Formats: sequence, structure tokens, C-alpha cells
Amino acid sequence: MARGDQLARQWMILQELIVSRRGKSASDLADSLEINPRTIYRDLEALSLAGFPIYNRRESGKSLWSLLDTIKHQIPLPVTVTELMALYFSRDMLKVFKNTLFYDSLESLFHKTKTTLPPESIKYLDKIEQTLHVSHNPHKEYSQYKEIINQVNEAAIEKKTVEIVYYTMSRKKKTKRKIDPYYVRFFNGTFYMIGYCHLRKEIRTFVVGRIKMLSQTNDTFEKPEDFNLDEFIAPSFGVFHGENQLVKIWFSIDVAEYIKEKKWHDSQKIEDQDDGSIILEIEVAGLQEVKNWILSWGSKAVVIEPESLKNEINAEVSLMLGLYGSERLSESI
Repeated sequence: MARGDQLARQWMILQELIVSRRGKSASDLADSLEINPRTIYRDLEALSLAGFPIYNRRESGKSLWSLLDTIKHQIPLPVTVTELMALYFSRDMLKVFKNTLFYDSLESLFHKTKTTLPPESIKYLDKIEQTLHVSHNPHKEYSQYKEIINQVNEAAIEKKTVEIVYYTMSRKKKTKRKIDPYYVRFFNGTFYMIGYCHLRKEIRTFVVGRIKMLSQTNDTFEKPEDFNLDEFIAPSFGVFHGENQLVKIWFSIDVAEYIKEKKWHDSQKIEDQDDGSIILEIEVAGLQEVKNWILSWGSKAVVIEPESLKNEINAEVSLMLGLYGSERLSESI
């Protein structure tokens, strides 16, 4: 059995014992976790040897296992030991927020959590850390944007309009705008500000790292009562918005199972084909992000519709062929 599976199972046993008032028998634990009773006994012994204050007693002819009350009352918060352990352990997953106000606060919380956890729990965490590795997607280094993130977050809380100088990547141009910041969103390694743009007269999404200057005004705003962030985000394939369009993509049998493994968009529908390939149908607001995603699958993905997206990808592929065949590229490499 994999070491990670064993630790996960023991973690669940600890949780069962913590929430139980009178204790649990080995058969109760086995039924609850759908595990062989002999495995439960081995896990209880391993947890005991690891230093957890586990004991058993006879009651009504049954042998009940419990955690000493001392471990349950060491935590002056309405959370369990395993919940605190999970919080402490999650610090690696949140390193992407380093050098932001969010990470500074999390570091402080993690430190307090560690001082609250019993020594045996810290030892147990060390074991888990030897088997679980957390990787991060590519993300920006936000140390240079720390102050802007702080200001955006404060303005959103205080409902204060901000003035920004924003660099638009597609047009390679800076513009001065007034924005009512509704939300700060973190998605796929990047911070975004979602708010009402007074220049464009609509709610827009801005990459925080492209804000070149920001100042808070004395003007206040009220977020529209009918604005729902989840509904605003839902149509987009990633972050940005555009005209709603139906997209159909054929995926070859080589990657069909990979596509079916995940939910790529809330609107997705998948149609199995006789040869094992599939057709994915989604309705998205804007085509740029879905275009880049389709290109990432190479020859394994073919756009069926819309025609405009087929033409864009065809043009992109032609440009790539031209670059790979050009002498200029060969010389520069």
C-alpha cells in the first residue's frame, strides 16, 4: 500500500476519534472508513507509537478507542486538531501569495497554528510532508506589486473609487481610468481587479500587474445589488470577457480520455464518437483564451465551429509554419 494512502487513512481515524464523545470500537471505525478491522488495529498501534495519546477501555462489553481529553482541549478555537493540522500543512500551497498582504497574514496564522498544535501532531505532519509534494503553476513574482495589491484591496473594502494608469497588452498602450473596484480575484497564478470602468462604462477585469500607477480618490461607490461575481465569471473560459459564442471542438482518441477527466467549463457537453474520439461543446464569452487552449493540444484538437475561430487558428498555424521554415529564425537561434 502506498505510504500516502496509509497516512491519509490514519488522518481519518484521528478525525473519527476527535469528534467521538464516547470513543469508537475498531469495528465501528472499520465500518465507517470501509477498512478491514485488522488494518484499523495496525493504524491505531502506529498512531500510538507516533505519540498520539490514544487509549482504549471496556464499556458494555466493547473495547472503545479514544483520544485523551487533553489533546481536545489544548485548542482554544472551535476547530479540531486535524483541521488545524490541515491549515498548517496548506502553507506550501499558498506560497504563490508570497510578498503580498495575504501571505504575511497567513504566515502569522501558520505560526500561531504551529504553537497551538501538540508535539505529536507536528511529528505527524513531518511524516506527511515526506510523501506529499505541492507544485505551483507559473505565477508572477508579486513583491513589486505589493503596495498596489494592498491599495486595491483597501479600496474594494472601503468602496472608494481609484484612478489608475493601466497598460493594455493587446494595444501596447497606457490609459488613465477611474475604476470602482468590486473584487480582487486570484486565478491561475495572477491577481485581477474586477470593477466598473468609468472610461468604458462597463464592468471589466484588470490584471493587477499591469497597473502602472494607482491612487485612491475621495469618491465612493455602491456595488450594484444585482451583480453576482460567480455569474460574471461563469461565461469566461479563463478570465476575460467578450461576445458569447458556441464553440465545438473535435478531440482525437489519443486525448479524449484526458478531456473527459476534467470539467473545463460549466457549460460543457461531451459527445462520444464511434471511433473513440469526442466532440466538446462549450459556450464562452470571448475566444482568445479558448483559442490558446485549443492550440496547446496541437493536432489532437480541431475546431468545428465557429468559423471565425477556425480561421484564427488556421492563421496562427500558418504563421508558425512560416516561422519554423524561415532562414531568419534559423539564424537567430
